[in-house]
Amino acid sequence: MSLFAACKSNPSAKDRTQSAPLGLSVEYIRKPQEVLIIDQKPEFAWELPNTITAQSAYQILVASTQEFLEQDQGDVWDSGKVVSNQSIDITFRGTALKVGNTYFWKVKIWDENHKESPYSESQNFTIGANTGTITSANRFRIDRIKPKAFKQTSNNSYFIDFGKAAFATLEFNYNTKEVDTLVFHIGEQLTDYKINRTPKGTIRYQKIVVPVHPELHTYTISVKPDKRNTKPEAIHLPVSFPVLMPFRYVEIEQVKGEIQAADFNQIAYFGYWEDNESYFKSSDTILNQVWELCKYSIKATTFAGVYVDGDRERIPYEADAYLNQLSHYTTDREYAMARQTIEYFMEQPTWPTEWQLHVALMFHADYMYTGNTELIETYYDKLKYKTLMELRRADGLISSSKATPEFMKKLGFKNPKTKLKDIVDWPPAQKDTGWKLATVEGERDGFVFTPINTVINCLYYKNLEIMADFAKILNKTNEAIEYEQLAKQVKASINTKLFNQDLGIYTDGEDTTHASLHSNMMALAFNIVPEKDIKTVVDFIKTRGMACSVYGAQYLLEALYNANESDYALELMTATHDRSWYNMIDIGSTITLEAWDMKYKPNADWNHAWGAAPANIIPRYLWGIQPKTPGYAVAKIQPQLDNLNSSSIVVPTLRGQIKGDYILKDDKTKQFTIDIPANMKAEFMVKRTSTIKVNNKIIQGNLDHIALEAGNYIIEIFN
Repeated sequence: MSLFAACKSNPSAKDRTQSAPLGLSVEYIRKPQEVLIIDQKPEFAWELPNTITAQSAYQILVASTQEFLEQDQGDVWDSGKVVSNQSIDITFRGTALKVGNTYFWKVKIWDENHKESPYSESQNFTIGANTGTITSANRFRIDRIKPKAFKQTSNNSYFIDFGKAAFATLEFNYNTKEVDTLVFHIGEQLTDYKINRTPKGTIRYQKIVVPVHPELHTYTISVKPDKRNTKPEAIHLPVSFPVLMPFRYVEIEQVKGEIQAADFNQIAYFGYWEDNESYFKSSDTILNQVWELCKYSIKATTFAGVYVDGDRERIPYEADAYLNQLSHYTTDREYAMARQTIEYFMEQPTWPTEWQLHVALMFHADYMYTGNTELIETYYDKLKYKTLMELRRADGLISSSKATPEFMKKLGFKNPKTKLKDIVDWPPAQKDTGWKLATVEGERDGFVFTPINTVINCLYYKNLEIMADFAKILNKTNEAIEYEQLAKQVKASINTKLFNQDLGIYTDGEDTTHASLHSNMMALAFNIVPEKDIKTVVDFIKTRGMACSVYGAQYLLEALYNANESDYALELMTATHDRSWYNMIDIGSTITLEAWDMKYKPNADWNHAWGAAPANIIPRYLWGIQPKTPGYAVAKIQPQLDNLNSSSIVVPTLRGQIKGDYILKDDKTKQFTIDIPANMKAEFMVKRTSTIKVNNKIIQGNLDHIALEAGNYIIEIFN
């Protein structure tokens, strides 16, 4: 049961000043005039001003010239007045767009009282040639970052700290009276207040000698390319880019002229990014630092145009990319990079079994956050193979051992000798790697591999749920029924054949009695665990600590929040031991590591976005802000902030920012201030036993949520 909260603090409709739509985008790109739009039937979207609650109609004009548009002439497309509240994902329906031509568009809307707005500011876009995919790439961003610290360390040596590592090169000004050389050391890590020149693993360092000349005054260092991340299978940067390396620190030797901080710029490369789209702060200072680390990690690793695994290989991997996607969506209103990465995986898969099962998760996240179905429509038949349903046996459970060369070809593998290999987590045990690891079992909590693997089948179950939804979207009723029935069968088989009834926990697979953190957290994360067994599963999970990698932590935290174990989840996110995000900060990194610490993965790098799970866990689970319906037409807000005294958050969506403030009062009353953007509804989840006041009015009834429309609300919960 729910009750609509009609009392809002924003002005009534009759007092509102009408204003125009804003935040226009084409193909989800906010500045389309700076890129090429390759979809000849692009999607339009806009935000509504906060003086409006909802849209009742719209009219789009697309013109061949700015002059036509200024005269309100849509000679390419005039949608006319369309009675609809749709303000995102509106497909172009006009005269065919031509490659190389630039077009101009604007939109006006009618509000909930049918009052007409002025037209928006105009925006233009240029149609590019089809590249064989449907996703238009966003532009890159180049930042010139000044030193945060600059000091002379000897007569002719200097030290620079740019504050954060970035994929970058270095530009500097220098005047000399003679032909000479300067010696630069650039790197990510300090040891004894100097750049570590023999770092472990893939922590980056280079020595670069730069010739200087009296006739030159501005220089850019020549970073040496790395053999591994420039192999054919690596993502190659645009030819206009210099060689990039992640670094934070610079040491300069053999300086004879005068230099100062203003002479130096870290030239950092990012994907398109707007810093003010997201925000988080709380009463827990460690949690705040973890958020900043993880948010910046997502920004810093956008340099390649698609999601890559870090600087060692610069290769996209499906599971890495899914975690990256979730955190990108919660830190910036940017979707093109995830969509490009999805299309990449349809042609360039990687070998881990579970990684194939992450592709449908990426499609689903894109659909929920954008409301767009183009990727689903384009790749639905190919996506069926990615579910691995062809590898099932009579009870519905799958095994990678059944994959044939013919099936591998269906997955997109070009080499017929490639085989699927179950991975569970990474790195594996010491006996499998040859590395000297801090824990001999690696990051798998001693997981025992059997042909029928619990972790794989939990992911498979989630794939079947997603494919049932996709089949319904495409009106494939019979296939939707098939997926739903398969999902029920798989769930039942997991709970009968892979669950130890005596212990109340999941084993790692058939023919083993071993139970790992991974088998249990995945079942809980995907809502497979029957309600009667949740307690024993949670109790077991809580005995294992952080016995998983930075990747596995995503699902561990999802599992805990699903089970309302927010206290323990927060404890893990704010831990200070060596298997924590704070440890990454404490050892000096400004981008998340590939592993918790170098001793857990000796070849790890210091720039791996799959370690940034809190960037999405904090908004999606701690604050509980997620799209309930595709494109955030309806948001779900289910905060689990019990161990915090205060918090503030801003979450980006295509419709505008969702904002929240929280205070735990002295009398233990929880006070939330929630701001819902125009043209969105929200369900604020509450306990049925709670007494609730909305904008100072007691809400009566046995409620599980409060229904909100656009506007600002003060919600007080008295337990």
